[in-house]
Amino acid sequence: MNNIVLVTGATAGIGEATALQFAAQGHDLIITGRRKERLEQLENRLREFGVAVLSLNFDVRDEQAVNQHLSQLPEAWQAIKILVNNAGLAVGRGTIDQGITDDWNRMIDTNVKGLLYVSKAIIPLLKKQQGGHIINIGSIAGKEAYLGGNVYCATKHAVDALTKAMRIDLLPHNIKVTGICPGAADTEFSLVRYKGDEAQAEKVYQGFTPLYAEDIAEVIYFAATRPVHVNLNDVIIMPTAQANTVHLHKTDA
Repeated sequence: MNNIVLVTGATAGIGEATALQFAAQGHDLIITGRRKERLEQLENRLREFGVAVLSLNFDVRDEQAVNQHLSQLPEAWQAIKILVNNAGLAVGRGTIDQGITDDWNRMIDTNVKGLLYVSKAIIPLLKKQQGGHIINIGSIAGKEAYLGGNVYCATKHAVDALTKAMRIDLLPHNIKVTGICPGAADTEFSLVRYKGDEAQAEKVYQGFTPLYAEDIAEVIYFAATRPVHVNLNDVIIMPTAQANTVHLHKTDA
């Protein structure tokens, strides 16, 4: 088999674009996601590139499901070289005193605990091969806090800290660890944050050109294909119109 890449949260947005990017370059893929139908649709698209694909339908929040699927990989699929911890979400924009605990739990369980569950399951396979690469998808929200971002920002700050800690812990095992931190990206992100309110989600990206999933996927691929002696520790990628979490240059056009 070719190099095997595992992408979590592959059914939409950055995860989907990343899987397509690697498939286009001839890499075999393990894709995971909660939405079985969309996972199957993506699998069919990936196979058009002539690569092997293994689809695993589970929610990263479910530790038992993570372990069940990833601890029982067929032997031919255990030689994973690259793990892209992409699964993540933001839910709600209220201030901390208006927070909904179910929203908090969804973000913490997906963005932090899900990343930990998957990483713990895959790291032994990388160690067995004496090398590999873990790419954690963070956010500009992991570098700065902003009004209404509270718990989401906290989870992405946690991802940033875990990325640094993993890099230290895995240094003796020749495992690279990279953090990719996007700014405003036009994916399902805002639609999920605003709980399906399409009009509200569309307003987020009006007046400027945001990042698109493909932009981030290209950076992920670039980071993953550096020479063995080179690692990109931390990448912040922003739209040209965005300076930080709150300063955006928007026009009326």
